[in-house]
Amino acid sequence: MSFERPNIRAMAGYVSGEQSEDPRTIKLNTNENPWPPAMCVQTALGQFDVAALRRYPPATAAGLRAQIADLHGLDTDQVIATRGGDELLRLLITTFVEPGQAIGTTLPSYSLYSVLAEIHDSPLCEVALDRDYALPEELARTFNAQGCALNLIVNPHAPSGRLFGADELHDLAAACEGLVLIDEAYVDFVDPASGYDALPILGDLNNVVILRTLSKGYSLAGLRLGYGLGHASVIQPMLRKTRDSYNLDAISQIIAQAALSDQAYAQSTWKRVRSERTRLAAQLEELGFFVWPSETNFLLTQLPPDGPSASDVYEYLKAAHILVRYFDSPGMLDKLRITIGTPEENAQLTAALNRLFRNETEPTS
Repeated sequence: MSFERPNIRAMAGYVSGEQSEDPRTIKLNTNENPWPPAMCVQTALGQFDVAALRRYPPATAAGLRAQIADLHGLDTDQVIATRGGDELLRLLITTFVEPGQAIGTTLPSYSLYSVLAEIHDSPLCEVALDRDYALPEELARTFNAQGCALNLIVNPHAPSGRLFGADELHDLAAACEGLVLIDEAYVDFVDPASGYDALPILGDLNNVVILRTLSKGYSLAGLRLGYGLGHASVIQPMLRKTRDSYNLDAISQIIAQAALSDQAYAQSTWKRVRSERTRLAAQLEELGFFVWPSETNFLLTQLPPDGPSASDVYEYLKAAHILVRYFDSPGMLDKLRITIGTPEENAQLTAALNRLFRNETEPTS
């Protein structure tokens, strides 16, 4: 006898990127920052008084939320701190979407969206992006026609790396009858020259929430800490009613505050990622790959049509102790997503690909 709800029994669950315990492995498959957190994070850990763990942490992470609000020029009541960005997604769904009510997103998109919709027993309205991963003109009309209570848009987009303009997102949200989440998990890697800034949308519309995470830009994927920004009328129900009690432990709050305090260091890693992104894209194009323009810390690539398949290249690289991401799903079968690594890691990747595509031999010592 199964005790699972029927919709849970029928679903597959989220499949995370492959992890390896082999120290030789170069991980270019889960979009982590290749550089470590700021030294102030290590200092904060070393100065933490373990005796404080006998007490519950600040329930609403008030100090951290105040710091985040100051960073973005918002009021503290417009900020909620969460256990990774994924907790914010769950809170939005459980707070604002009735079971059975539709959730909208694009296709392709972050694969956790569909899993969370299945858990909530909500139909997922997936609208295919245009061929170049642009937002289709009918997106808001389709979401509204399907009665979507919540619409989830990744920007910069995953898995393509494309950046949608802030004005474009403003117009989309203004046309949507439901809430709109702008998932900015990768926004720290956007070239500042683009002028992208979605925060002013929050001053114009009360149906928009912006998701941020410390996993990517602040090199804290192992910490699991994110936050949401929005109108107080949207943030406060989650903060005061549906959030788990003491959802962020004391150590996480202290580490997050330390990491956010050193903007100069964080921004230096973002700049290095952008530089490596440009260099790696050019090297892959020389090998015959098609590389989509990216404003993230990864590249979506399409393999040369006359060479081995994407799945074969994935397996070849894995055997060489290099992990990249292969998606066994429609529209992605001929593509690989490659996280930007350090210069040394990227060099090992391109050397392995040169051996495969150009029959170059590995140098002997």
